[in-house]
Amino acid sequence: MDISKFTRFIIFLALFVFFFSCLSSTEAYDPLDPNGNITIKWDIMQWTPDGYVAVVTIYNFQKYRHIQAPGWTLGWSWAKKEVIWSMVGGQATEQGDCSRFKGNIPHCCKKNPAIVDLLPGTPYNMQIANCCKGGVLNSLIQDPSTASSSFQLSVGAAGTSNKTVRVPKNFTLKAPGPGYTCGIAKVVRPSKFASQDGRRTTQALMTWNVTCTYSQFLAQKTPSCCVSLSSFYNDTIVNCPTCACGCQNNIAQPGSCVEGDSPYFASAINRLDKTSSAPIVQCTSHMCPIRVHWHVKLNYKEYWRTKITVTNFNYQMNYSQWNLVIQHPNFDNLTQIFSFNYNSLTPYGNINDTAMLWGIKYYNDLLIEAGPYGNVQSELLFKKDLSTFTFDKGWAFPRRVYFNGDNCVMPPPDSYPWLPNASIRTKSPMLLPIIVFLAAFWCLSFGYGR
Repeated sequence: MDISKFTRFIIFLALFVFFFSCLSSTEAYDPLDPNGNITIKWDIMQWTPDGYVAVVTIYNFQKYRHIQAPGWTLGWSWAKKEVIWSMVGGQATEQGDCSRFKGNIPHCCKKNPAIVDLLPGTPYNMQIANCCKGGVLNSLIQDPSTASSSFQLSVGAAGTSNKTVRVPKNFTLKAPGPGYTCGIAKVVRPSKFASQDGRRTTQALMTWNVTCTYSQFLAQKTPSCCVSLSSFYNDTIVNCPTCACGCQNNIAQPGSCVEGDSPYFASAINRLDKTSSAPIVQCTSHMCPIRVHWHVKLNYKEYWRTKITVTNFNYQMNYSQWNLVIQHPNFDNLTQIFSFNYNSLTPYGNINDTAMLWGIKYYNDLLIEAGPYGNVQSELLFKKDLSTFTFDKGWAFPRRVYFNGDNCVMPPPDSYPWLPNASIRTKSPMLLPIIVFLAAFWCLSFGYGR
């Protein structure tokens, strides 16, 4: 059966789209933290004449991704005409239209309330346990004691039993911007709580959970960090890829980046909106707020040494509780690390090739905004495994780097610093086999070459 030229063209187009779609990753699934998520637990603790009192807790089960200032915002849609009479440990951002109420006015009457955490220093009569952190949640490995947050709310115009209560829907989580997608609320077994002496256990009257997962592409249109490389055995410094996080566009969009010595600099810094998370970056070829530089520094008989420098090009913010995740096959033989904390991650079972690094508290856990002090650095000492160690073909450089949970843009592998005695490299672009295949398919399908 002969296939029409139109059908062949459609097949060709589909193959073309398929191959190019394979070149990019959606990053919705994180292979280094496959079970990472944020779970929202809603515990009904008591019934009231027209509703219930509940404690809502947000748990960060992500190993290295945290929520930084100005913190989380949790939203949902009520299933019926519920209102929030009062809150402790949190507050709704808007009261909404409460004109139907006479006398006592609810805290919030909106159909889709948005809740934020209270700030540190809140009066004690407005607090509950585990609240009032300004919406900041640390990652699970950095500080598990501050990886959760709670608030209490009294809900009215709701059901007064397990059979009449309706679970809210359309949960959203901003942290502080987009990036998280929340599933539906699922009723689970009621939570149990142990007394301080451990001799008595109580439980919630009703519990439901909501799971929210992170996608870097939903969080931002462009990447937020990049990686540059250098070594002692080659004078070449491999910079971050050009336009890795966007391109300079000061002509069409004045102020998209800032030159440190430009007349615009002072006015740009003065007009910064500290409540916004949008970066105002220093003008560079890569335009990334964060650059991670990996330098292969020294080679000993039994050890080798590398230096890591993290530079902040963002004039808009300091990065508190920052962290790095780096994948390299020699982390199994890490001997010493200077001025950073270290924790081994094993996302692939017993293979120890991934490390999490972060600053020492009160010393370098705050990465200052762009400027002369806007960097942190450390050195790592590795023991050589003679069966695998080599400086050849870029082995000494990391395979993958994350900053604050976001995947950083790496330079192309054929640009890595090579050993001086390496032969001339033959560049083989990744697209070449695809182009050859598509060209052959086109010729065969349309009869060219016959």
